Amino acid sequence: MRISQLAGEIVQELERLTQLIPDEAAGELADAIMRAPRVFVSGAGRSGLMGKAFAMRLVHMGFDAYVAGETVTRALGKDDVLVLGSGSGGTSSLIAMAQKAAALGGKLAVITTNPESALGRVAHIVVPLQAAAKEEQDGAKQTVQPMASLFEQGLLIFYDAVILSLMEKKGLSGNTMYSNHANLE
Repeated sequence: MRISQLAGEIVQELERLTQLIPDEAAGELADAIMRAPRVFVSGAGRSGLMGKAFAMRLVHMGFDAYVAGETVTRALGKDDVLVLGSGSGGTSSLIAMAQKAAALGGKLAVITTNPESALGRVAHIVVPLQAAAKEEQDGAKQTVQPMASLFEQGLLIFYDAVILSLMEKKGLSGNTMYSNHANLE
């Protein structure tokens, strides 16, 4: 099969995934970020990379945002939001982070394929993405992609859609966000 055909299949899978994003839960996340004094983002592996991209855009928008675990990350406090991306919802390091955030009075948002997971059960906001987790490659969530690629790609698109919603709420354009873009490159 040609690479262009495979790319087209991936795009079709992403289109199906995005049509199933629950707008109410996604809106709750955007509202929580708008109200939060600080926003912390994390995930493991490739999901963590998508989270870093999301945190970067939040900073570009002027939010006090951090990637949890980085050396320059501030302390999470009461009413701060922790956003976790986890396909399985069962990554032990993220569960420990979620428990700590809850004990500190933070609000937890989880984007996952498994809303009934350990992370889903403790979250204040759960946004389910209809993609196969690494462990489930059959049934209604079938994908041509390996492992959790569909979730990870969908996570980045979801995060970018949240950014667009926040830009609208704050009256920002892409041009106005450049004032917070890194300039020592």
